[in-house]
This record gives sequence, C-alpha cells and structure tokens, in this order.
Amino acid sequence: HLIYFGTGNPAPWNETMRPGDNKWTMTIFGRDADTGEAKFGYQKTPHDEWDYAGVNVMMLSEQKDKDGKARKLLTHPDRNGIVYTLDRTDGTLVSANKLDDTVNVFKSVDLKTGQPVRDPEYGTRMDHLAKDICPSAMGYHNQGHDSYDPKRELFFMGINHICMDWEPFMLP
Repeated sequence: HLIYFGTGNPAPWNETMRPGDNKWTMTIFGRDADTGEAKFGYQKTPHDEWDYAGVNVMMLSEQKDKDGKARKLLTHPDRNGIVYTLDRTDGTLVSANKLDDTVNVFKSVDLKTGQPVRDPEYGTRMDHLAKDICPSAMGYHNQGHDSYDPKRELFFMGINHICMDWEPFMLP
C-alpha cells in the first residue's frame, strides 16, 4: 500500500541565497497509503542549483536481480539527466545512470551514499559563468510519460537534449 511521488526544486534559483542540502526537495517518497507515514525518501539532487524539479513519472516494474530473485523496482528518469532505480519496498538505491554521456553537471552518483558527484565547472555559484551546462533547466527528461514493456524488460522514454549557459546575479 505505498504511494510514490516526487518533490520539486528549492527556491530561489540563485543557489548562493539558500545554503544546505534543502532537505526533502528533489526527493522520491514512498508513503503508506493507509497512514500517510513516509516509509522512505531519497533525495536525488541535494541543493539543486539548476531547477531540475524532479516530480516526473515513476515507473514500477518487477525484474530479476543478478541472483535471479524477483525484485520490486521504481525507475525514475529525472530532469537532472540521471535514471534512478530504487527498490520500491524500502527506497534502497539500486542504480543511478546518466541518460547519455552528454550529462556533465554530475560525474557520477555514488551508489553507497546516493550522492551525486558534481562537476564544479557546471555549477551556478555567484562568481562563475557556467557554459554548456547539460542538461538545461528544462531537463533531459521533463513531463512526458514513459512506459515499461515487461516482456522485453525495456523502458521507453522521450528525452530532450538541450544545454544552457548560466550567469547568476544578486537581486536587491
């Protein structure tokens, strides 16, 4: 009886004005449908500085792990360019892979900690003009719906390939 959903990005977009991880933003939640209790929360982009707002589709599947055991999974292609797969019973991170090699804001995702490894060249800090940030704020995967074919064990996704430049400035 779990319900799965994602939370959006923190604000303001100027990341210098809001320190910390901005906990519970950019998070995949699994909640008990009967009690409302949060069973797990996995934050994909702590301190999101690009406006990736990870509220998009969550696809449920049952697939065999490397030991041949059936596992209940949740797969989420995020605007940040990473496809996350969680064990949907407890929120354990199973995999986190780039949609393709052009994703440059993250070098990888550490599977032990679940934390993305940022590339500072593509950060949005106040003293830095970042060029060719991939993906753009629109994201590599936005609000389109995807599907999973259980017979072929394949996911079908619509993907954007748009990058951006970013020059933050302070407002009064």
